[in-house]
Amino acid sequence: MEPIQVQAIRKILEDELRPAMGCTEPIAVAYTAALARELLGVFPQQLTVRCSGNIIKNVKGATVPNSGGEKGIDTAAILGAVSGRSDLELEVLSVIGPSELEQAMELRRQGMCQYFLAEGVPNLYIEITASAGPDTAVVAIQDSHTNLVKKEKNGQVLYKKEPDPQQDTSALAQQYLDVRSILEYAETESLPYLKQLLQQQCDCNWAIAQEGLSRLYGAGVGRTLCQSGNASDWRISCCAAAAAGSDARMNGCALPVVINSGSGNQGITVSVPVIAYARSQNCSEEQLFRALAVSNLLAIHQKKYIGKLSAYCGAISAASAAGAAIAWLQGYSEQEVAWCLTNTLAIAGGILCDGAKASCAAKIAAGLQSAWLSLDLVHQGYRFPAGEGLVDASPETTIQNFGYVAREGMRDTDRVILHLMTGETDLSCP
Repeated sequence: MEPIQVQAIRKILEDELRPAMGCTEPIAVAYTAALARELLGVFPQQLTVRCSGNIIKNVKGATVPNSGGEKGIDTAAILGAVSGRSDLELEVLSVIGPSELEQAMELRRQGMCQYFLAEGVPNLYIEITASAGPDTAVVAIQDSHTNLVKKEKNGQVLYKKEPDPQQDTSALAQQYLDVRSILEYAETESLPYLKQLLQQQCDCNWAIAQEGLSRLYGAGVGRTLCQSGNASDWRISCCAAAAAGSDARMNGCALPVVINSGSGNQGITVSVPVIAYARSQNCSEEQLFRALAVSNLLAIHQKKYIGKLSAYCGAISAASAAGAAIAWLQGYSEQEVAWCLTNTLAIAGGILCDGAKASCAAKIAAGLQSAWLSLDLVHQGYRFPAGEGLVDASPETTIQNFGYVAREGMRDTDRVILHLMTGETDLSCP
């Protein structure tokens, strides 16, 4: 592999795999509020949030970490302003204690924060105006959860970020990622580098999975899988651990998760099943880290076509990547690894994202169970042939087909879901 491609893939991984507390959308709101407070220079008297529909959708049902079980854009924004620690980025709420929470809840009762739907903006967009007396500060992020694109104070533009294809992770993924290059990279990259990069994902994501198994969060999907199935079966234990991590994360657990494609649930789904499988089969440390590279990159490869946020459930692209990584661990060929991924898409592709919430854990389990069926099909030498729905003879074209439907075909679906969630749709029969 050419050195320029290795460096590009390293940058993709380093940009995408970062720690975050809780659901990344409310945390991104909190982070933006902390930036706005910092720019204003004093604690704000009022916050006004404008954000895209996908942000509203994903904040609505997820518990904000360290909020005492509260949800909502106003909760996240006020807590972010109270924290003021923009340097912590997606762990901005890690410093919230009882006194800060009490202050934030009082400010919320006083109506400190208002929020509105922003029209005509990217799917991931948050803009917060902080004001105190005659002074105002405006900060915006878009396209990714920490991508600062605008800073204004008292009407003066202080910073505006223009797109840079040389630094844009999605553009690099478009240029350098495909199934073959991902497997070549994972098999040849320096093990010390992979370990340094991926150890935190192993530690953090496994820890939240164990937390979700040890205590009841939300519907307890992971715990239910353990209780209703044979927990010694790696298929059950891998599903249960991943679902349990989401149980905890979606329901207020403050443990950090190393994300993938801007999502903690996707970060859990690409890593925890692979870790659980590798441990159950006594795989070496090298096998584990190389398999995690496969899983993370295959998920990022798919999401470059889908986009960070859409009406397409990202747990499915992540589960297909995890299943393919386990196929790689089992010694399957490049072609068979690709078959496993595309079989999973053929089975479960198109599951709706109707917001981040407790039931995401069940969708993770459903995606992984589809991946295990795909593995069984590959073991029998079967793949869904070209012409069956969106499946093509080329795995790359199949991935592009599902990505296109997710990105373009489901735009109206996304709008309908948002209108239903906000009570703006008349459900009476025509």
